[in-house]
Amino acid sequence: MNIIRFFSSLFPRRKIFPGHYNIKVVSLPDELTYYPVLPKELIYVIEKIPSIKIRISKLLERYGLGLRTIEKTPELVLEAVNEISVLTQHRTIITWLIPLLKKGIRPKFSAEDYENARNKNIDLERLVDIIFTRRFDFKQFILIDESCNLNPQDNIQLERFIEIEKKSSLKIDTNNNIRERDLALVAELNKHIEDISLEYAVNRIIFDNADTRTAVAQSIIKALLIIGPITHFLEKFARGIGKVFAASTDDILSETAELFALRGSGFTWKVVLFQRLKILLPVFILATYGAFNVEWFIERQMYPLAGFLFGFSAVALSLTTAIQSIKIYKKCIDDLINEKKIPDTEKRWRLAIKQDFTNPARLGLFAGAITSPIISIIIFDFFPYLVHNGWVLALLGSIETIVAGITVLLSRGINDLRYRLFLSKLLDNLNK
Repeated sequence: MNIIRFFSSLFPRRKIFPGHYNIKVVSLPDELTYYPVLPKELIYVIEKIPSIKIRISKLLERYGLGLRTIEKTPELVLEAVNEISVLTQHRTIITWLIPLLKKGIRPKFSAEDYENARNKNIDLERLVDIIFTRRFDFKQFILIDESCNLNPQDNIQLERFIEIEKKSSLKIDTNNNIRERDLALVAELNKHIEDISLEYAVNRIIFDNADTRTAVAQSIIKALLIIGPITHFLEKFARGIGKVFAASTDDILSETAELFALRGSGFTWKVVLFQRLKILLPVFILATYGAFNVEWFIERQMYPLAGFLFGFSAVALSLTTAIQSIKIYKKCIDDLINEKKIPDTEKRWRLAIKQDFTNPARLGLFAGAITSPIISIIIFDFFPYLVHNGWVLALLGSIETIVAGITVLLSRGINDLRYRLFLSKLLDNLNK
């Protein structure tokens, strides 16, 4: 679609290819005494089993020890997750993926699911196997033969690296090849970080799935920042019109981003758009009417009310869509429970909200929608001399998308931070 290419071209994203990984290497025995240079996963094993440090030190006399971390889920896994989600699990992810990865509980499929999958030449059990068998690939210790020409820092595709690793791991009884006891030690290290690896895998797959499916929505959110100069121009020549433009244009584009975010999650246009028009159209008309009346309240120095009306007009569509989106996922949860695919729970709404907000675009837009009226009230009340400044109005009208844009831009880092906090908590518990 042209609109997809247009918004994507405005704000191209840094490419991180599926299977992209990095390796942090420990090369010298002396490094084991200096924790700041060690991967926290290795520190965790050493703190948990102090005696293993001597064995690792001896290994480092012959080889390097690397911690391989996948930075973006391999495409094969992403496709398997998406196919299962859309075809059999009512477009949800967290309801079945977390139990599969952490507990080995396979998702439940109905006879109808199998039939629909067969009609599309899809083997559901094979998709489950793809995800399950790769669950420990996301964080893994590996041996590095530093005498060969393979540079472990090269960001080659994971599949190619695994092939190289398998070939170099053949049992050949010479000093230049990996010995069986060294491989056994690495396997033992990986065993000790299984829970850590699974936690990272869960976060990585859920984030990458949402991030991949909502690339267009994220580009639209970033593109919203261009409305400032237009709003400033309008407010200079027609006081009051700029406010309407800042509120309405921002809201329409935010709504577009929301719709693309839901569409990327697997919902059809019929569900995400046409069924909403009967609610969204009246809300848009009321929001536009409210934006036109902001000037009336300003003239009577009713600044807090004017600020609330302006801020709320700018996010009315997004708040309405947010409620509708959560309601859609609530129905998905209800359907899964009725089909006995997941256990019944009293926390259906909480589960629906959690599923909806795994999407960084949706989370950012909702956070921005809540923030916008509050900030507008503060600015209008404490700085009334700014209420006709086009740049300020553009900023206030775009609070929602600014917050959403920041959330989208920082979402990968925030996701990685969650994992690091999880790991730090494990280390703290060991030291107590």
